[in-house]
Amino acid sequence: MPKRPTGSESGRLTEVSPPSVLPVAPPPAAPPPWPGPVAPGIGAPGDKGEPPPRTVGDAGTWLLIAAAGFAGGQILSSVILVAIASANGHLSDLSALAAQTVPPAWVVVGGLVGLWIGFVGAVFMASRFRGTRSVVADMGLRFKRWDVLIGIVAGLFGQYVLLTLLYLPWEHVDRNLSRELQQPAKHLTGGFPGFDLAVIAFLTVVIVPVVEELFFRGLVLRGFLRLFGRAGRILGPLLAVTSTGIVFGLAHAELLELLGLAAFGIVLSVMAYKFKRLGPCIFAHATFNLVAVLAIAYPSGIVR
Repeated sequence: MPKRPTGSESGRLTEVSPPSVLPVAPPPAAPPPWPGPVAPGIGAPGDKGEPPPRTVGDAGTWLLIAAAGFAGGQILSSVILVAIASANGHLSDLSALAAQTVPPAWVVVGGLVGLWIGFVGAVFMASRFRGTRSVVADMGLRFKRWDVLIGIVAGLFGQYVLLTLLYLPWEHVDRNLSRELQQPAKHLTGGFPGFDLAVIAFLTVVIVPVVEELFFRGLVLRGFLRLFGRAGRILGPLLAVTSTGIVFGLAHAELLELLGLAAFGIVLSVMAYKFKRLGPCIFAHATFNLVAVLAIAYPSGIVR
């Protein structure tokens, strides 16, 4: 193709070549769809990659670690109690003391501490070996401004509405049901002097909710969410929150309270899945426990 003159430079015509046509890069491919439901405590899909546990295999490992943590906590509780009983001269009657309606405070605290070590140890192990090594991020240990109010409402609903509706039909069969349902709380908090009761109440209302929510609504629920993720966007989370609630109820080893604890565990699991953090669950759990402690500490009817 002949070149065409375009102008002059020092009295001479100059020729310019036609502009080159550069290839246009194709648009970037769309990211792959999010593989499964969003686990609680993690932002929107794609923010920082998939939330742990990232695979079904990792989810199975998390649940195995949770089972090992629960079993290890039970064993450690027994070891701690034996050590304390040996030190204070009650080793021979330790079983009888633990079986009392209101056991000594050191029996209650020793048993709780051992179990908590197992729970927390399992959470850290799962995060360390099959997570991001950040317990806060992996378990969704985050709080927002309205979590206190949401939690208080949910905790009161659990005690005064949910449990009432669940056990109301059975009260016509067993007239002593209300008193029987209070026995586990009395075993934990009843009959202690002022200082011991304050310590137990603090542990029950402040420490227990954090530890148990990390374990059940963090470790266990997130494991089930990934495990059941392929069941669908509705059925998968439904199976996960239901399974977590049942495990929560069974872990307390109280047959009479199993129905109520499992139901409240499901409520907490739904909250963790809905809000994607543990803040509301922790405050709901704390409120639920506080009502139970006050009902035992003030049987004259201040709470009920």
